[in-house]
Amino acid sequence: MEFFQAVEQLAPVRLLKASFIAYPIVNAVHIAAIGALLTSVVLMDLRIVGAFHALPERPFIKLLRRLALLAFSLAALSGLLLFSVRAAHYAQLPVFIAKMGIIALAGANFIVFTSIEASRQTHHSPKVLRPLAVVSILLWCAVLLCGRFIGFL
Repeated sequence: MEFFQAVEQLAPVRLLKASFIAYPIVNAVHIAAIGALLTSVVLMDLRIVGAFHALPERPFIKLLRRLALLAFSLAALSGLLLFSVRAAHYAQLPVFIAKMGIIALAGANFIVFTSIEASRQTHHSPKVLRPLAVVSILLWCAVLLCGRFIGFL
């Protein structure tokens, strides 16, 4: 816990806490990034499940995957800044720990998905990817829900 208390005392974190403008901006960036992440993931995964047949699968998924990775990076960076303000408190919250665990599961799901997708040329059916896409949607919605609970605790 001392580590998290020390994080809260870092000069940039104290400036973030004291600023009337900076914290709301970081919070807004975090919310926008999560919105972009969740939207791109859901649209991409729905395409994999079989929706949006009129759109070519590969280019659509490639575009949304890039957007999702960019949005995730922005959400992670802004989330780290938000966390730093009350690190000792957040680190003890079961819902925060759950959120981090679910993000790790979503990352593992992504790794499994991309591994299977890469070997898809060697006889894997796209049907194998569909359950992983559904799991992805559920995991990222759970991350969003946990984040909202953190905001109210």
